[in-house]
Amino acid sequence: MQIDWQRAINEILSGEICCPRCGALVPEVVVGYSRAASASQFAPLCQGCNPHEECDARKLVLLCEACAHELRLRGRKVNQEGMMVALLEECRRNLEESLDYLAEYWREDLDIDPEDMDKRLEEADPELFTQENAWRRYLEEQYLKFHHWFRERSLRIPNAAWRSEYVEEIVALSYETLLGD
Repeated sequence: MQIDWQRAINEILSGEICCPRCGALVPEVVVGYSRAASASQFAPLCQGCNPHEECDARKLVLLCEACAHELRLRGRKVNQEGMMVALLEECRRNLEESLDYLAEYWREDLDIDPEDMDKRLEEADPELFTQENAWRRYLEEQYLKFHHWFRERSLRIPNAAWRSEYVEEIVALSYETLLGD
């Protein structure tokens, strides 16, 4: 009898989650939010963000129970599927914020002349647009990875209609998206 060791190992570890802080393999992690700049190294979606050092934004953080207790992270314990649901939902929130920023909110951040209020962000500040567009693209790539994870396991995708609504809104703004057409 021949044993497929790679498959056996994958099946044994399939429900385990690796804590990004201590490296422990655990069946559940604590999912919570933190504004601490140091938390970005434990926040999966912050891996595409730049810079990490000064960030005081609210970040979704995943840690084993011991590390969460040590770092005083308040949250809820979830298994692998619960973690992926949390990541998918956080990715959606970030994409919606990016969409809102591209549509309107950038005008609040920039001191633009009243006659330039009808301009698009890429016309008013090309460098800022490039940064925001790169961030949105990174989030879309992450969303597709999370979506694929659910599909690989034949699991229901929470709020599946969200994707088509997002695509309609981003296309209506004349921007391209990786999430469909």
